[in-house]
Amino acid sequence: MEENQQDVLYTGSKRTAPYSVASMVLGIASLMASGLGITLVLGIIGLIFSNKGMKAYQEHPEYYTGDGMLQAGKVTSIVGIVLGSLALVLIVLVIILGFGFIAAAATGAFDL
Repeated sequence: MEENQQDVLYTGSKRTAPYSVASMVLGIASLMASGLGITLVLGIIGLIFSNKGMKAYQEHPEYYTGDGMLQAGKVTSIVGIVLGSLALVLIVLVIILGFGFIAAAATGAFDL
């Protein structure tokens, strides 16, 4: 009962939601590094931070300012994960096709 009274009586200034800056920075970094292998790692970590921050914000919204940065971090992290996944698939496809052409050339399949 005392904890609920303390929540109602809170009149201090609100802080930025936890992990909001980290999730947004990691999400933007995952977009900036979309052609590199680190994109997936940055995007996944940004998504984890965003989810942790959203959980803390939803538990005590009276302590924190809006969740806009958390949502932006989540969106940019998801877009970074998607772009990183597409880049990874493209890289694997190029490697597979490259080895296929090398093997075909070695066996004389391209002789005219």
